[in-house]
Order: sequence, then C-alpha cells, then structure tokens
Amino acid sequence: MVERTDERWYEAELYRLMAEALITKSDRHDAERWLCRALQTAQHQGARFWELRAATSLARLWRDQGERSDARDLLSPIFRCFTGGFDTRDLKEAAALLAELA
Repeated sequence: MVERTDERWYEAELYRLMAEALITKSDRHDAERWLCRALQTAQHQGARFWELRAATSLARLWRDQGERSDARDLLSPIFRCFTGGFDTRDLKEAAALLAELA
C-alpha cells in the first residue's frame, strides 16, 4: 500500500509491525532485518517518534539475545533526544527498558 499510494509517513511503523509479527513466530533473524529497516527509514525521514519505537523494539530483541550493551547503546541516545512527553506510553516503555539494561 505504501508503494501504491506513496504515503510514507507511516512506513517505518509498518516495518516495525512486520518485525513484531515475525517475533511472535520466532523468526528473530528476519525480525531484526525489518527492525533495522524501520529504524533506518525513521532516521531518514527525521521521524523521532517512529525511530524511538523501532529502537525500543530492536533493543528488546537484542536484550533477549543477550546483547544488552548493544541494546542500551542503541536506545539511549535516541531516548535522550526527547525533551518532553515523558508521560507517554512509548517514552515510559523506553525508559523502563533502559533502566533494565543499566
């Protein structure tokens, strides 16, 4: 649909959701590829909110694979870019994950 309509504002989130579906099917390798694509898309678009969501999902995946320091190194600088909205679900989840990874 993104290709057909060229509406790309939600593209990074669609990639992230594809990855989350793959994680539920235990396909972590393909999930990681989709999450990296989501993260790159969000960064290219300057979409900080989608970048945070993609990074949080990728950091969780890496945490579950024992790559805790990589997960923290990925998520921490993205989280620090936010100056407000800390009562939102996404920022609360990112903060909780960072606290767990500390």
